[in-house]
Amino acid sequence: MRRRMFLCVVLLASATACAQVTNTDATTADVNVADRMLTPPPISGEAYSVALETEARANYVRYGVALVGAYSDNVLGANSGYPVSDVSYSVWPTMGLDETTTRLHWGLTYSPGFTFYQHTSQRNEADQNALLGFQYRLSPHVTFSAHDNFQKSSSVFNQPNLASGSVSGGAPLANESVPAPLADRLSNVGIAGITYQYSAHDMVGINGSVSNLHYPDAAQVPGLWDSSSQAGSAFYSHRFSHRHYLGAMYQYQRLVSYPSGLQNETRTHGAFLFYTVYPSTRFSMSVFGGPQYADTVQPGQTGLGLPAFSARDWAPAGGASLSWQGRLTSAALSYSHSVSEGGGLYGAVRLDNTSATIRQQFTRTWTGSLSSYYANNNLLGPSLLSNNGHTIAATAALVRSVGGHVSLQAGYTRMHMSYDIPIFAGAPNTNREFVSLSYQFAGPLGR
Repeated sequence: MRRRMFLCVVLLASATACAQVTNTDATTADVNVADRMLTPPPISGEAYSVALETEARANYVRYGVALVGAYSDNVLGANSGYPVSDVSYSVWPTMGLDETTTRLHWGLTYSPGFTFYQHTSQRNEADQNALLGFQYRLSPHVTFSAHDNFQKSSSVFNQPNLASGSVSGGAPLANESVPAPLADRLSNVGIAGITYQYSAHDMVGINGSVSNLHYPDAAQVPGLWDSSSQAGSAFYSHRFSHRHYLGAMYQYQRLVSYPSGLQNETRTHGAFLFYTVYPSTRFSMSVFGGPQYADTVQPGQTGLGLPAFSARDWAPAGGASLSWQGRLTSAALSYSHSVSEGGGLYGAVRLDNTSATIRQQFTRTWTGSLSSYYANNNLLGPSLLSNNGHTIAATAALVRSVGGHVSLQAGYTRMHMSYDIPIFAGAPNTNREFVSLSYQFAGPLGR
């Protein structure tokens, strides 16, 4: 597992596209902008950017540090038999690079973290968060792009930008809706693709993605398991009226979980139609849908009294999303229904996923944000129906800028888990309050 994650990072690091980059940033001088097609969100695989217009910039170097203090009323889940509260302290150095030329756009964001718990000191952790990105125009009409996101953490809450949730225009590449409150975890999600615009209004392309979730210490997460996925897709997109895109996509997935040393596997095939409209350069709306075939094989587990299971079935899949980036307000919203890897559950699931993020600049120095998601997981096998459940989470934060480089942030996160598995039974709710003080400097690259 670790070897696969390491190889994924190394291979994609040399050719990755920053997930924060929107399609409108991909323009170059060697092609007429009016003729260049965008890659619609249902097929790009990238998350929407929620940066405000005033925050958009290119060709910069950025570095800084954040000091975070937090109180959580449930740091161990149900491992102790009852909710355990604790105070944590984190230090987050950050650095970022962005470079844009006429044909190339690449970016790197790296933020290691050091977290210390006041009472639960055995869970002290050195965390890693890395986002690598690359986009290169091989010719006036052929573009290669990819990105990779790697995390090593002791807590699902240990993210530098917790209040800015990730919202995708299509089905999520990885199921991150069943997080253990406090447990060592390694996760990696990578995607690479190439597009070819062979006429003024027609484009074809292929994408490939991988994701891995690994819990190094299984004793910390009773009832959760490692999982992985590999996926590939091909699409055709047609543009009409310069604002409307209509197309079709085929998608293949291999979804694997590893309960008790076994391997539960689901393979899917899906054929989808999609439609995207761009009313303006900062606003987009998309829908996609079609049939999805799933072939599931689960070996039996005698010790748990679970018989072997296999099934093949067809079911509809689809979703919708929208994104808005304004001068003072940005927002993204999406819903999807599809077969996904279990994200730590016993096997693949039918996932209903809704996520939303909004950011609002109230004054020159005050900014607020709200992110939330709802996920409902239904296992494809009948043997563990008690593991079906849902997750509801939301984070609200308020930021005060002091001068040009210092900011103060305060926020609150609420998470509810409804799964009947040991790590969550008896302690399904988590409330977390946090404050942070950060310093950040950003300047033109090369100066």
